[in-house]
Amino acid sequence: MDSQKDALQRIIATLANKNEELHNFIETLNHTLGRVQVNSTQVVSDLEEEFDTLYSMLDEMKESMTSAIKQETVRKSHELQNQLTQSSSALESAEELLEFANTALHITDEGEFTKAAKQIKDRVTMAPAFRLTMKPKATDNMTHLMVDFSHERQVLQGLKFLPVPRAPEIVLGDCVVMDNEVTVTWRMPTEDSKIDHYILEYRKTNHEGLPRVKDEQCWEVLDDIRTTEHTLQGLRFDSKFMNFRVRACNKAAAGDYSDPVTLETRAFNFSFDSTSSHLNLKVEDGSVEWDPQGGKGLDSKVKGKENKGSAHFTNLKNMSSGTPSPKRTSVSRSPATRGARDRFTGESYTVLGDTCVESGQHYWEVKPQKDCKSYSVGLAYRNLGKFDQLGKTNNTWCIHVNNWLQNSFAAKHNNKAKNLDVPVPDSIGVYCDFDRGQLSFYNAENKQLLHTFKMKFTQPVVPAFMVWCGGLTLTSGLQVPSAVRSFQKTENGLGGSNSSISQPDPSVSCDICFYDKLPSVDSLLP
Repeated sequence: MDSQKDALQRIIATLANKNEELHNFIETLNHTLGRVQVNSTQVVSDLEEEFDTLYSMLDEMKESMTSAIKQETVRKSHELQNQLTQSSSALESAEELLEFANTALHITDEGEFTKAAKQIKDRVTMAPAFRLTMKPKATDNMTHLMVDFSHERQVLQGLKFLPVPRAPEIVLGDCVVMDNEVTVTWRMPTEDSKIDHYILEYRKTNHEGLPRVKDEQCWEVLDDIRTTEHTLQGLRFDSKFMNFRVRACNKAAAGDYSDPVTLETRAFNFSFDSTSSHLNLKVEDGSVEWDPQGGKGLDSKVKGKENKGSAHFTNLKNMSSGTPSPKRTSVSRSPATRGARDRFTGESYTVLGDTCVESGQHYWEVKPQKDCKSYSVGLAYRNLGKFDQLGKTNNTWCIHVNNWLQNSFAAKHNNKAKNLDVPVPDSIGVYCDFDRGQLSFYNAENKQLLHTFKMKFTQPVVPAFMVWCGGLTLTSGLQVPSAVRSFQKTENGLGGSNSSISQPDPSVSCDICFYDKLPSVDSLLP
């Protein structure tokens, strides 16, 4: 019965997954169908615009060439008309001279005849008819203004749609996700020497499988890629997966998209839990900062239920006169406004992460402000007491940096400490292997191991932070760096463990004492 039920549940899960795939596919088909209509309308509009532009160019060329023909006609007509006028005038003069010469032949008086002959000779010498060119200055030929459209007609008859490249193929086996970088590799189904560049598009998603049409994220575009491989660097993996697609472009147009692929980009994502922060810590946008004014003016009395089991605080509450030591005074909001902000009080300047670690390997980084006086970074169980300080209980593990009065850098757990004989890095990487019970701290820049705790976690843990007079910036959504993974494979207990600080180093006792005596909020206020 149980086996049949399990089998049926597996069938139901398979059917549910298939139904989800079909829903996504139907949405994709509907979206594609709608885009076909939209894109078809667009290309028709573009085609009409191109033809209108061509018509306009032809009209302009026609008008220009017609104008040239008319100008040539006017020029030739003007030349010939001038010649015609001059020739007509010369003919009229010649006819008059001819008539005068014929009349002179009949003159009988020798003197008169000689005089007339001389006049005729002089007039003939000066006659326009003998000075005119008897060749037309222009011909009637206009063939030099004719146009042969055979080539253009052939080009137009051969007009085709633009040749576009085929869709590339993403080589899934060659794609690499490592160190918050993604390398995508693709190839063309057939060699195409006319490809000019590629366009790679990607988007983050929390859905496995084919990209969904109705995804919250938009496609990010990377243009002008000249090779068939591209690496996206400096990514924050704040989603479980990323979709990728690529298209090839020649000088004319872009081709179809490749089939999209989905790559897994899981990482440990969390933020500071502002509801758990001490009143004197201000949490916003992935950072936490010391705020000495955070609890000023608010009710500083500690409720009896909050101090149950703490006789010292009960006695303080019952004091009727005198000013309590600032070190022992809890600052909390009034019941109407504080909400959960009394999660940590007193000197426990602590804020927790908003996500628990229950299994697996995880990594995150913390960067302190340059002038931060004191801070701790580590892990804690959720049952950490409201007055507990990181490293001073058996349910917290941390490394602590002190830059006030005397500098120290130590690993702390269960009120015991071990000095770390390495420089304090600008940024600290935290590695947690829950299943193996390992917590390691690294220099985030060069991945130098700073310290390792080894234990057996008995319940989920949560990232924990302490900060005083300064601030911390958190970077999550990081994969475990390959350098850390490699080190963890070869590391055999190096770098310290729980037992390494079971007996505090005498040189650390001063640091522990100092850590106990961080100045209170009130002592720092004006």
